[in-house]
Amino acid sequence: MTVRLLYFAWVREQIGKASEELTLEAPATLAALMDRLATLGEGHALALSRRDRLRAAINKDFATPDSLVQPGDEVAIFPPVTGG
Repeated sequence: MTVRLLYFAWVREQIGKASEELTLEAPATLAALMDRLATLGEGHALALSRRDRLRAAINKDFATPDSLVQPGDEVAIFPPVTGG
């Protein structure tokens, strides 16, 4: 299956791009997707090395590590944000 990935803030800076597509085996959890991403290169590994500092959304809904990723999903990865 193919999913679209979006990266924001320092995650985007570490990886070096704002988005990409990734093919992985279905079914997959968000945790499995993150494991796969961490193998794609030094920037990916660095950005994903502290997953406790990351948040994710699948199709604009907040997701947890055990959330399922489906074919065609859009997965956003970003640091926690605060508002004022």
